[in-house]
Amino acid sequence: MSKTYQQINERIKNGEAVVLTAEEVSQLARTMPPEEIAEKVDVVTTGTFGAMCSSGAFINFGHSEPPIRMERIELNGVGVSGGLAAVDTYIGAADCNPANPAYGGGHIIEEFVDGKDILLEAWGKGTDCYPRKHIRTYINRDTVNEACLYNPRNAYQNYNVATNTTDRTLHTYMGTLLPRMKNASYSTSGELSPLLNDPECRTIGLGTRIFLAGAEGYVAWNGTQFDTAKEVNGHGIPTGNARTIAVIGDLREMRTEYLRGVYYERYGCSLFVGIGVPIPILDTDLARRVSIRNEQIETTVVDYGNGNAVLGRTDYAALQSGEIEIGGRRIRTSPVSSISKAREIAELLKERIRSGRFLLSAPVRPMPAGTAMKKLRIRETPERTDRKTQEP
Repeated sequence: MSKTYQQINERIKNGEAVVLTAEEVSQLARTMPPEEIAEKVDVVTTGTFGAMCSSGAFINFGHSEPPIRMERIELNGVGVSGGLAAVDTYIGAADCNPANPAYGGGHIIEEFVDGKDILLEAWGKGTDCYPRKHIRTYINRDTVNEACLYNPRNAYQNYNVATNTTDRTLHTYMGTLLPRMKNASYSTSGELSPLLNDPECRTIGLGTRIFLAGAEGYVAWNGTQFDTAKEVNGHGIPTGNARTIAVIGDLREMRTEYLRGVYYERYGCSLFVGIGVPIPILDTDLARRVSIRNEQIETTVVDYGNGNAVLGRTDYAALQSGEIEIGGRRIRTSPVSSISKAREIAELLKERIRSGRFLLSAPVRPMPAGTAMKKLRIRETPERTDRKTQEP
């Protein structure tokens, strides 16, 4: 049996669609085969809420009188991009003031969504068309011309588990790792995770409508570091950090419950982002994919104190139990993302679809295939020295 987006959207509009969260369908799959799930279920909702450092916001402030071409910009003392024409900026989630490293771009974005006033100070050299050289004012969500969240790399399909075999404490983006493998941290939300429910991205591509930080958003592109070359287990799930998505949405429609600035001690600032992706059950294969359970999703345990050396594998049932076993040792585990928020997002998206307020959109371009992440090589001399443009 197969369905189309149009058929599913008609069922949503008529209030007839059967919508389950990824956890619910995983439990259903214990007693129901994929063929029957494909017939009875229309949409499965997913969710994740965790630190996504490759995130940020574009803001257009609007022009002052007289106008200024902003070449250096600070928001609440944090330097942000001034290379986007006259009055545009991009606030990176990890931007910070070195004098106050615990406050950064992620916090500014959260405060902006919360409607707080933010101090804008900018400088320019002054030109004939933009004569002003300095401006100092306060901006907020209601006064700027435009604002959108654009995150180049979110919702990792899977991610490594981090631990530390050394004798010293490590401070990382995976949290604090205690010496001698006294703890391990993980990030992905397991069977709720969006890209684990559609591992080959059959329904996730350019134009896919998603839940983004409380608002409607869209998949804008494949995320940076999009990697299809990772090894997969017997259930077709990559066992390490693989595919990602780039996402976009109206920042002024978002909510701070699902968009939070954070600081990791002695690492830096980031942004917690809430994402939910609806998976349309178009056929039996997708029904089988969304039936994946935590014990079937494996990931790799790596040593952050020793060049990310691989120590073994585990699964998300073990990780969420609070303890894993690696090399004969029992290691306490903790998430650096929120499982409860992921459930909340999946439930909220489910309710929006069931009430007819959220329709599905088919991708207008699929995700790429055959990609592998490249490493940055350190080279003392260029390999390509001829910069001349070839004549036509």
